[in-house]
Parts: sequence; C-alpha cells; structure tokens
Amino acid sequence: MSNALFYVMPPEANSPAEASAQVHRLACELAQNAFVNQQLVYIHTQDREQAYGVDELLWQFEPTAFVPHNLKGEGPTTGAPVEIGFDTLGPNKNRHLLINLADQVPSFAVNFGQIIDFVANDAGLKAIARERYRQYQSLGVVLQTQDRSKTTTNLV
Repeated sequence: MSNALFYVMPPEANSPAEASAQVHRLACELAQNAFVNQQLVYIHTQDREQAYGVDELLWQFEPTAFVPHNLKGEGPTTGAPVEIGFDTLGPNKNRHLLINLADQVPSFAVNFGQIIDFVANDAGLKAIARERYRQYQSLGVVLQTQDRSKTTTNLV
C-alpha cells in the first residue's frame, strides 16, 4: 500500500508563479534529502518545460550538496539516484519515492511505497491539489498532510 504526504505550503507566495517556484524548491530539497538517505527518487513533472526547470534547480545546489540526477532517457543506463520525467510511463526502474509536481496523479503512482505531493498557497493551485488528494483517496493511498508554515524539519 502506498503512503502519500501532502506538504501544505506557507503563505509567502504573492503569485501563482511564486507559489510554484516555492513548491519546486522544496521538491528539490526533498529529493536531496532522500538521496542522502539512499532512496531512489522519481520526480514527475507536468511537462518538459517543468522537468527542465527542476533539472536546472538541482544543478544550482552547492557542490557539497550535489544531487546526482538525470532527465528520463538521459544519463547512465542504470539511471541516477534521482530521475526526472513527465511521460505517462513513469520511471525506467523501481524507485522508492515519487515526488509529484504534475496537476494529475500519475497512473503509476501506486507502484511507489511513498509519494510526496504539494498544496501550493494559491487558490487555483489549491483546487487542483484537492482534486489530486481525492484521486489518491480513491486509489486507496494512505494520506497525511504537513503544514510547512508550522515546521521546517523532517523533510521526508
């Protein structure tokens, strides 16, 4: 059975673009934390543009916090510890953690033991997140939420 943790983002964003950027930064931090804990991660994005944006964010980490990653279909044949993709097929190999940045729940989500999703602090993005929450519920995923405005620890 899959478990999903929804991070409810704090009210610091002033626009939908800022709210999305805030989510993307946290997603990269969570991927870095999972890598340190030797978990294989798949970051699922809405589209190619978002995948490239996440890829770029991961390259901006300090050298001491580098996260080995690649876009799906690139990099080593065995895959990097963190893979970023946007297609409907999901990762090329089994991974421990799904970080979902897409508007919809991917069909392969239940293949992961752990799922991370986000509720951005924007009315439109919240409505989309509520729909994903209902989709996970209908799939039998065990759901939890964590309010990021109340805590900054225990990332994964």
